[in-house]
Amino acid sequence: MAVLDFFRDILREPAFLMGLIAMIGLLALKSPGHKVLTGTLGPILGYLMLSAGADVISGNLTPLSQMIEKGFNIRGVVPNNEAITSVAQELLGVETMSILILGLVFNVLIARFTRYKYVFLTGHHSFFMACLLSAVLGAIGFEGWRLVLIGGFFLGSWSAISPAIGQKYTLQATDGDEVAMGHFGSIGYYISAAIGSLVGKNSKSTEDIKVPEKWSFLRNTTISTALTMVIFYLIAAFAAGSDYVSTIADGTSPYIFALLSGLKFAVGVTVVYAGVRMILADLIPAFQGIATKIIPNAVPAVDAAVFFPYAPTAVIIGFLSSFVGGLIGMFILGYAGSILIIPGLVPHFFCGATAGVYGNATGGRRGAVVGSFINGLGLAFIPALLLPVLGDLGFNNTTFGDVDFGIIGILLGKTGDWMGSAGIYVIIVVVLIALILPSILRPSKVAINNIEIDED
Repeated sequence: MAVLDFFRDILREPAFLMGLIAMIGLLALKSPGHKVLTGTLGPILGYLMLSAGADVISGNLTPLSQMIEKGFNIRGVVPNNEAITSVAQELLGVETMSILILGLVFNVLIARFTRYKYVFLTGHHSFFMACLLSAVLGAIGFEGWRLVLIGGFFLGSWSAISPAIGQKYTLQATDGDEVAMGHFGSIGYYISAAIGSLVGKNSKSTEDIKVPEKWSFLRNTTISTALTMVIFYLIAAFAAGSDYVSTIADGTSPYIFALLSGLKFAVGVTVVYAGVRMILADLIPAFQGIATKIIPNAVPAVDAAVFFPYAPTAVIIGFLSSFVGGLIGMFILGYAGSILIIPGLVPHFFCGATAGVYGNATGGRRGAVVGSFINGLGLAFIPALLLPVLGDLGFNNTTFGDVDFGIIGILLGKTGDWMGSAGIYVIIVVVLIALILPSILRPSKVAINNIEIDED
């Protein structure tokens, strides 16, 4: 068990996973020792920097969420991946750990032997999905080795398939850089990009917004983010009232606390950007070794925050538009008498921002606004539909926040309700056909949908 725990902790930590992948690639390229050392440490340190920035962002979003709940008298379920995962670990720890390990094995095998050559590197999201699968499959009635085998298959398959589905949009968002989306909010991002292509004809990019000279300081992403978030925090603080804010401000003046929180948020975003640059600088060259020696033409699927620097203005626009969509979705759910899903600022920031980047890539400013707004509606309605299929976890006043978790959970849960275990086996057959068929119909050595470099 100690060895299993060790490997679980390695797989749950994306920094080590990225470093391990980079080291394997560099060794496959027969790079000299000093380059293996620096090329391995670069992605590890870069991801730790990204995680540190994300922790700062998440830590400062928590009091903002509390102030909004208090100030506007909102009560309900707050989707949060970390919260429901911690609950799941108490009930399904062994199953989750086993699905996580088996899922990575399936992902590597699928990447090696099919055209879905995407290696999913966002370990914590793999862990979250393993928790979801163990909960939903367990609620249907699977247990023991069947639960682990089926859960591992679904995790490994979706880890390879989900980056492929929208790779053509990812190439647009990254100007053709050889990375893929490795985040289980991917369906929301691809929908945002598709919407952008429909509504954004002749709409200029968010990054081309012309700013008068006296406002040129707003071109600095850190400063513009800081100003935007300070306004957001101060409004929430005024709405909540100084007495309440004092209870979460640790003795700091309520409005100084709001000001500092907004500024720290901007610092967190800047640290994320710096970490992303470190990751890409070392990971992509090292991944050539994986792509040429071990899994030919493999493509790394990386965390959503990696895409932020490609369109920093779209990040802020996407976050705000997604949050507005979440608020409207919450009011619609309340009016319909359904479970009230309070917009979680962490999913709305990370998922909404990424939806903004993708919407902007295909539809400019209109694409960023409309695409991320629709993403925000999805972050309200989908978690509400997911709650009933989570079994015992559905009673813990939280749920998974990102779009893929909801869609996969609802699909498996509802199929299990209607058809029992036979329905799950039907889905397995469909997934197997989807994995194998592209290699038969259109043989190629290139990753499916990696259209910029497709050889056929």
